[in-house]
Amino acid sequence: MFELNLMCPEARVEQVSDALEALDALSVSVEDADAQTDAERALFGEPGMPAPKAGWQRSRVLALFGAESAAKEAAQLLRVQHFFQGCEVLAISPVIEQDWVRLTQSQFAPVEITPTFWIVPTWHEPPQAAVQVIRLDPGLAFGTGTHPTTRMCLRWIAAHPDVGSVLDYGCGSGILAIGAALFGASAVVGVDIDPAAVQATQHNASANGVQVTAGLPERAQGGYDLVVANILATPLKVLAPLLCSHVAHSGQLLLAGILERQAEELMQAYQPFCRLAIADVEDGWILMSAAF
Repeated sequence: MFELNLMCPEARVEQVSDALEALDALSVSVEDADAQTDAERALFGEPGMPAPKAGWQRSRVLALFGAESAAKEAAQLLRVQHFFQGCEVLAISPVIEQDWVRLTQSQFAPVEITPTFWIVPTWHEPPQAAVQVIRLDPGLAFGTGTHPTTRMCLRWIAAHPDVGSVLDYGCGSGILAIGAALFGASAVVGVDIDPAAVQATQHNASANGVQVTAGLPERAQGGYDLVVANILATPLKVLAPLLCSHVAHSGQLLLAGILERQAEELMQAYQPFCRLAIADVEDGWILMSAAF
């Protein structure tokens, strides 16, 4: 495996990246060439919002090729293209072989939800203190227990066992639905607009020995004792009438994916249906709940 390392100005990054893909690069990635210097500029926007700019002023474009000859040929072809003006070939270098599976696994350790409730990847042994364990590996769908919003939802679920029927709206990996089932929910339904998330939920529920009915959003029917949605503030506001319509009499609503500064706008969006309150806070994110 060989890496072609290029320096490109912001205006050339997209064209160069497209050309590398057309030249059969195995992968193409873009990095801030000024990272970890005084000239570094973050491009990350708020959750649910676009990044402030499409690229960095100076970008390092990295392309992987299976053979050195392919990387050299790609560099030669790029040099004579008009859109390569202002760009530079920095290096072509071999990529050190690594055990990528082991390296990836090393980045995911067991996650503590409570002292006795843990999320544990399949390649780790559960901690001795763990009484309840969700076995979950990183996959295509959101939810491994590492994000504050997921942890807050699971902490709430652990503190409210035997809640009755549960709807996990936007189930992702199924982690919240599985947690509800482990803590005694009588029936659990997980729905998501992404078919890959539905498959992930089904697989993960089976791997944890719990019963979760997973499907697309239309699978949610009637009222539930607990409706939980860990999405983002904007879709949560749009979904307010729908989510509240699925909460049974004397039921509970649990919302996450909300920044602390977004609390008031969520309260206003849900005011016609219920009275939201902040139930938990972690790392700038909040968990909101309402009783019906």
